[in-house]
Amino acid sequence: MQDHAIERTNETSSRTPSSGKPLSETTVLVSGAGRGLGAAIARAFAREGARVAINYRRSETEARALAAELGPRCAAFRADVADPQAVAAMTDAIAERLGPPDVLVHNALADFAFNGDARKRLETLAWADIAAQVQTAVGGGLALVKALRPHFAASGYGRIVTIGTNLVQNPVVPYHDYTAAKAALLAFTRTAAKELGPLGVTVNMVSGGLLRVTDASAATPEAVFDIIASQTPLGRVTTPEELADAVLFFASPWARAVTGQNLVVDGGLVFG
Repeated sequence: MQDHAIERTNETSSRTPSSGKPLSETTVLVSGAGRGLGAAIARAFAREGARVAINYRRSETEARALAAELGPRCAAFRADVADPQAVAAMTDAIAERLGPPDVLVHNALADFAFNGDARKRLETLAWADIAAQVQTAVGGGLALVKALRPHFAASGYGRIVTIGTNLVQNPVVPYHDYTAAKAALLAFTRTAAKELGPLGVTVNMVSGGLLRVTDASAATPEAVFDIIASQTPLGRVTTPEELADAVLFFASPWARAVTGQNLVVDGGLVFG
């Protein structure tokens, strides 16, 4: 037993940690990238020269227009990320067209509108409301990770970035279903980081606040944006483009020793 333990230790210590890849040499899969924040993330990676797979579920027109805008190193792929078979077929298509994804950004969101006046209160909230959000956030994340894990294992390298929310730390508006799903996704991010680390894969989360403006935040009254801005040290509401730049960090070689972390990008509204 002791000899085997020594052999395993020597084998592990002989491996050279991956320093990461330049973004220009990566293939990136962004779920829910047809519009809003996902589109901003796709543009950010394309700007850095990455090959970008733009996943969409219903926003085909927007996704294909974005792919055309970003050029021949980008393409649109349809799949409901909550459907493991569709995800597996999509990742095969991406590998054939752009190469196996090195980077996964799980941004896909079940249908949701940030309107505090119209949100469901506890007296009307049903488990089905929470389950629908969890199915896309965590179920989608699981399907994507399982589809990409064989490539990560074969290459000894991978980067996964999930998209969360600062409402987990500061539920200023109690969107029960959405926030519960994102909290579960944070837990999944950290447990996945623990299991995938030996494969050379880092898993981190970037959590935004209210963004000006995405389709999901289009229903938010202007007065709410003003209140958020007034309470933020930077004096303004974060944009999708600013949050996208933080995602680039976790996918870059600069973050090669960072995993299992949650970076809140909201202009300092929430500390810690």
